[in-house]
Parts: sequence; structure tokens; C-alpha cells
Amino acid sequence: MLKFEIEKQKGLMRAGVIRTAHGEIKTPAFVGAATRASVKALSVRQMRELGLSAVLANAYHLVLAPGSELVREAGGLGKFMGWEGPTFTDSGGFQIMSLPGVRVSEEGVEFKSHINGDKLTMTPESSMRAQWEIGADIHMALDCPVGYGEGEVDFEATREAMGRTHVWAERCLAEHERLAGEWGEGQALYGVVQGGDFADLRRESAEFLAAREFDGFGIGGMYSAAAGKELLPPTNGILPVGKPRHWLGMGQEPVDLFVGAELGCDTFDCVGPTRMARNGALYTARGRVNIRNAKYRADFGVVDEGCDCECCKNYNTAYLHHLFKVDEITGKVLASIHNERFVVRLAGQIREAILADRFESLRDEFLGKYYGKNNEVT
Repeated sequence: MLKFEIEKQKGLMRAGVIRTAHGEIKTPAFVGAATRASVKALSVRQMRELGLSAVLANAYHLVLAPGSELVREAGGLGKFMGWEGPTFTDSGGFQIMSLPGVRVSEEGVEFKSHINGDKLTMTPESSMRAQWEIGADIHMALDCPVGYGEGEVDFEATREAMGRTHVWAERCLAEHERLAGEWGEGQALYGVVQGGDFADLRRESAEFLAAREFDGFGIGGMYSAAAGKELLPPTNGILPVGKPRHWLGMGQEPVDLFVGAELGCDTFDCVGPTRMARNGALYTARGRVNIRNAKYRADFGVVDEGCDCECCKNYNTAYLHHLFKVDEITGKVLASIHNERFVVRLAGQIREAILADRFESLRDEFLGKYYGKNNEVT
């Protein structure tokens, strides 16, 4: 079963180790977003070499293809994709709720497959069974998010969605415990905190979930560092200290990792680093740059002097610029290696800084350089 050890704590901020049946995650840590059992553009060997300690797949996507039953037949998510380390699955509640024509009830969610238009239903019970079949070390309870960061959000609608999330959380927990008794496998379950942009609802959600026997917690529906600064303290200030917390969908911006770590989050996942890489936006210590810009055509230095990734160790900036300009897939692969290594390495630096009591100095120095006036992409 899942075990979590805190090595050092200061306020909400902590460094620790999550122990699973498939290895350890030293926290804070960035978890690779392997949505469809693959971190886009990266092989498993590359994922290991850039330092990923864990990956997170999406149960909704894997139910659609290739099917959770097939993943179980292959021996579970790790064996299916050739990954030997710890694994997470997100329920896919956010992705389902984002689909057109979705119908939500107390029973569950009705929606159409974006692949072939088939009418499908997901309930807390079917979500749990699918996640057990997928076989990750850590599952997320099915939640009911609503839109955030898109202007004014109705309080009553958010409270109603949160209430549904809580009902589903209890059903997920009951089904999870039933399946654990039936299958006898050591898989863990996180409850997912919701509550939109409302601190009172976040507190209520945290209190509700903290009172139940979840192995850890996901923080859902909080998709900016600014929201985290406001809403993580009333959330993580209530959740049990001795259980891990995962900030869902966060880690595209370096500031996300600093804010989350400082305010009590242990792990993060985001598709942003590789998605931006495929579009030519690369992280550097001096900020994000657009590798397609003409000024890089004859730049024979490396993309980021301080980086130890395969891209920066072996290729110059002009070459990477060329690959993007002629639309060679190799450029997207190298850029993805670089960006993923950048965020994994930054999370590791944050961890070491917490252990060495120098988090604040790292934060101020790093963010000052990264978000300075030379940042090309804002």
C-alpha cells in the first residue's frame, strides 16, 4: 500500500517520499502526463533518462482506447507501456465534463465518445473498476468540476457540483474498498478537492474529504498560480498532514511549481511542457523562447546553458531552429525532451532547496531571471 514520509516541513511546505509497490517518488515531484499511456513524443527510455519518477495516465482516454480490460490483460498500465516506476490514473472527469452535450446526474455522466460518437456512461463505480483494471498505483476519485478562470462563476452551481463530487467520492471509496477485497491488490485512492474559486467551498470540500479514509488527495479545478496562492492555504491547511497531495493539471509554468510546493502540494502533472515543446516554445533559465524566431537561425550555442538534457548536450540552437522551420519531427522530440527535463529538474531543485532551508532564495532568484524582461513568450 501507499506510504508517505515527510522528511522536512516548514509551514505548509514539505519535502518527502511517496512509496508505492513500484518504487519511490521523492517530493516535490513533477509527474509525466502519460494521458494515453504515453508522454507525447518520448520513449520510456527517454522518460527514465530525463528523470521522471512517475507517470499519470487518464482513465477516460484509456477506457475509450484500447480499453481498460486490455490494459489489465497486458499486466496493468506499467507493463502495458513498458514503464517500471510508480503510476497514477486521473479519472478523466475534467475531460468528460468538457465534452459537448454531456449529461450529469447523481448517478454519473452520460457522454459521447469523441472517437466514434458512441453513447457512454461513467459512474463512480465504473470509474473505479476501470482504474483497477488499468492497475495504476494511485487512482483519483471521479469528480464533477465546473469551469474556472473564465470570468464570473456562479456560486450555487459550483456548490452543487462540489456536492456531487462528494457523493461520488463516497461511492468511489466504497467501490474501491470492495474491489480491494475482491482483487487483493495494493492500489491507492485519492479523493479530489473541488470548490471552484471560492475559499469557503474549498474549506468545506477539504473538510469533507479529510474525514474519510482516502490515501491522499488531488487538488482539482485550480488552474493558475494566482488561484493557488489564494485557495491552496484554505485547502491544504485542512487536509491531513501525513497524506500526499497532487495538484492536478499544474506545472506548465515554473511559478506553478514554486507556489504549489510552498503551499503544501507534493506532486504535479501537466501536458503543457511537451505541448509547448511541439509548438516551438522552450524553457530556459532566462525565460521561455520561441525557437522558430529568425534570430536563432545562426545561433550555434545551446538552447539553455545550464541544462543537462540530451538536446542541450548534443545539438545547437541553429539546428533545432532548422528542424522546426522544415517541420522535422525530430525537432519536436528534442524540444519535448528538453522541456520535460526542465520541469523535472526544477522540481528536484525545489526539493533540495526545501531540505537545505534555501527555498526562498531559489524561488526569488529563479523567478526573477525567468520572468525578466527578456522572456519572449508570456
